Amino acid sequence: MNEASPILSAKQASEVRIGHTACPHDCPSTCALDVELLGPGRIGRVRGAPDNSYTAGVICAKVARYSERVHHPDRLMKPLIRSGARGDGQWKEASWEAALDLVAEKFVAAEQKYGAETVWPYQYAGTMGLVQRDSIHRLRHAKRYSGFFGTICVNAAWTGVAMGTGALRGPDPREMAKSDCVVIWGTNAVSTQVNVMTHAIRARKERGAKIVVIDVYETPTMKQADLALVLKPGTDGALACAVMHVAFRDGYADWPYLEKYTDDPRGLEAHLKTRTPEWAAAITGLSVEDIEAFAALVGRTRRSYFRLGYGFTRSRNGTANMHAALSVASVTGAWQYEGGGAFHTNGGIFNIDKVLVEGLGYEDKTVRSLDQSQVGRVLTGDAAALYGGPPVTAMLIQNTNPVNIAPEQRLVKQGFLRDDLFTCVHEQFMTETAELADVVLPATMFLEHDDIYRGGGNQHILLGPKLIDPPEGPRENLYVIEELAKRLGIADREGFGLTARQHIDRMLELRGLGNFETFAEQRWADVQPDFETSHFLNGFGHPDGKYRFKPDWRGQRTATRPPETMGLQGPYDRLPEFPDHVELIEAADEGHPFRLATSPARQFLNSTFTETPGSRKREGRPELMIHPEDAEAAGLVSGDRVEIGNGRGEVVLHAKVTRESKRGTVIAEGIWPNKAHERGEGINVLTGADAIAPFGGAAFHDTRVWMRKAG
Repeated sequence: MNEASPILSAKQASEVRIGHTACPHDCPSTCALDVELLGPGRIGRVRGAPDNSYTAGVICAKVARYSERVHHPDRLMKPLIRSGARGDGQWKEASWEAALDLVAEKFVAAEQKYGAETVWPYQYAGTMGLVQRDSIHRLRHAKRYSGFFGTICVNAAWTGVAMGTGALRGPDPREMAKSDCVVIWGTNAVSTQVNVMTHAIRARKERGAKIVVIDVYETPTMKQADLALVLKPGTDGALACAVMHVAFRDGYADWPYLEKYTDDPRGLEAHLKTRTPEWAAAITGLSVEDIEAFAALVGRTRRSYFRLGYGFTRSRNGTANMHAALSVASVTGAWQYEGGGAFHTNGGIFNIDKVLVEGLGYEDKTVRSLDQSQVGRVLTGDAAALYGGPPVTAMLIQNTNPVNIAPEQRLVKQGFLRDDLFTCVHEQFMTETAELADVVLPATMFLEHDDIYRGGGNQHILLGPKLIDPPEGPRENLYVIEELAKRLGIADREGFGLTARQHIDRMLELRGLGNFETFAEQRWADVQPDFETSHFLNGFGHPDGKYRFKPDWRGQRTATRPPETMGLQGPYDRLPEFPDHVELIEAADEGHPFRLATSPARQFLNSTFTETPGSRKREGRPELMIHPEDAEAAGLVSGDRVEIGNGRGEVVLHAKVTRESKRGTVIAEGIWPNKAHERGEGINVLTGADAIAPFGGAAFHDTRVWMRKAG
């Protein structure tokens, strides 16, 4: 059928063949997939691989329906060049050669006028493949274009983890099934990491384990909980401190462990003397009884596994919140036990050499980097966001949709509408970013090209081979990078001129995992470190081997630290000495009495899947979840048009009156397309782009708003 055919196996008693691959999307699960191959270029159902020990045969419904995306009638099929006013939908079809010639011509002209830094390659996590996602960096470095500091997702969370443990790893995620208490903190796993629930529910069935869920509203995950804690957004640090206070007060603190493995347990104990459950209750909105019950449960249950998500770090105090929550496992000594400890990501265990694919050998660290989340400020000429450099007048965008997903949307759209900005978007669908581009190039989907993946939420390196031929027209990301390199005079630089398989071969060989052909037979590799390393029983990742209750907020090197050209981010001088609640959040005030969280929807993944019929039908329409008492005070009932706003703008949604939302907190699930809302403006009109301290990040769940019935 195609070059992928050697890795296919016949399905018993059926003509349907099964192809093996990995999910490419921005989800910690990175599921191993079995795909029905119905014929040339056609797929059927997608299922989780039952023989992968983490995926365990379970995947989310939206990926199971992936045929809706691959065979969607609205897929982009031909290169398009804008023929009318920007954004008016007038295009002319072009050949790939003509379209790429125009892109290169515009990049060269921009560079001649302003210097190389005027070009900003802009990409993110529409695919997590190490070849198709990361090859754009090779083009960037070879041409000395402006750097890209990715801040939408991991910065606050990973920094908080690294401040404590000194390493991005943790207990094997499969150990959740061996736990006596699974704490799911700040992630709606039922909707966004379904495999977490697979292993947590197994622990409940086989061991009688308790499940605790902590979040800012009653999510579907919370409905699975034995103890459900709904707190105010941005107050997780206060809860963690009260739990540790009780541990010291009631004798749950493991002093032999603390003295051996942590930096200043006596100082922490003294600091927490005033961080009582009563203190935390006033901040979090939880009852003293619930805080005490939670503290006693994890204090008495040594085999407690804290599964820490991203959601509660998307707050202006998010890094401090992560560090505080992570610290609980060190106070109780839970790290010592199988099924115990704290886990956020295994991002540091994979050790894949990406020097060639990213072109790191010719990276110039003096070239400025620009903040992904501040794209609106960058494109509207904010001098601070531009770091004193030239304006951005040319962009290549792959794997992301900033006109929908970036904060401060009015600035973002204003910037993309500039007449002097040239934008090329390489996409699968006509997104709202593509609609404002000058050139739109059709992209392949993950089943139509080769790539390799790593699972931050588990421990697998997974192969993603090409399983079907793409329709005539779409081309892989690597093709665009290679063709531009030829036109820009850098095709002879190291790393260019290789196929995706050749890049994969090199990464696998350097990792000691064979090559593409041999790895195709095993499909994935389990690279979880041994028990002692995973649980830090040989010492934590800092030079002294100690867990740090007193983090070095300014000096600690982390995977997400901004380049030196950017410096420290946000109000880093206000971060606490020990774990604490720090008042950096965008707190409600008289004019904005509600806190807004823009939580993930079950059927969408950022702006992906918003185009598929199954996902759109199940999500319905953009809604605002409002507590009944707040709705009554505003004269609202379910179905009413409701307007919310702040100094950044206003958005209209439909009210969903429900006790799933906490009083004073309103929830807008999903990133719906802007055009799905009245007035064509989506929820990120309201979110801010100011950086989370100390190393950046976007506070999507930390927004104050007013609310009223729409006229």
